[in-house]
Amino acid sequence: MPASFLEPIDWTAPWLGPYLDTGRPIAESPDWRAALNRAAQQGQLVNFQGSPIQFVSQESLPDGEPYEAHIGRTGCVPTRENLHDFFNALVWLTFPQTKARLNELQFNQLQSELEVQPAGSSYRVGNRRGALRDAATIFDENSALLIALDGEVPDALVARHWSEVFLERRDDFGRLYDVLLFGHALMEKLVKPYASITAHCFPLIGRDLPIPCSTAGARAQLDQLARSQLSPATSTSSFFPVPVLGFPGWHEGQDQMFYANEDVFRVVKRKKASG
Repeated sequence: MPASFLEPIDWTAPWLGPYLDTGRPIAESPDWRAALNRAAQQGQLVNFQGSPIQFVSQESLPDGEPYEAHIGRTGCVPTRENLHDFFNALVWLTFPQTKARLNELQFNQLQSELEVQPAGSSYRVGNRRGALRDAATIFDENSALLIALDGEVPDALVARHWSEVFLERRDDFGRLYDVLLFGHALMEKLVKPYASITAHCFPLIGRDLPIPCSTAGARAQLDQLARSQLSPATSTSSFFPVPVLGFPGWHEGQDQMFYANEDVFRVVKRKKASG
């Protein structure tokens, strides 16, 4: 019998299209963790140090060792029996280079923090998070990759011109721009979708990018590109917010009134005139 915690996933949801062929058979397997590990082995997944990726029980994480440090040191990804960690594993299978790069950035930052701890002091995760770890966490947990042939759509979304992008340019979705969910917490929230779910969009722009991103080859190309865009200089300013169910076809009733809801599709606040 498949695990009960995986039953709520609607594999027909459009945002899960990139994960369907890999994720659904694993979710329907009587031993989902073993199925994840078979897929990781077949894909030859490794961490940034070349250690094979393995999805292990949470109990395998030693007391006091930070989660990211453990992955970087061993290649073992502690994976609990919940949707959050299941989606995390699916992202590893789909974007292994980007996940490994994120882990490398987190691991190196953790190591630098350990090096400056006073002798004999205990290390506590989160005490000195910093800009890089904040950005890496946002990317890992709540990002969506916005793929565009040019900067027009990303610029319009940054300016919150929702109707222009999602209504007037509706036919451009899947033709001039596309989106791939990356954040596993974002995917978990979308199991029970509501209109105000917001992604941190990370733009990937280029004339030669594959759109639509419906093939494994396209996703592999975007995995390489996303990995190359991540550096120690990555910050939270690298992202911009988009209510993810605004993308065409991702929610019912996407008419003018839908996008006029400013509680969801917020507008840029005008500065008050000085008197």
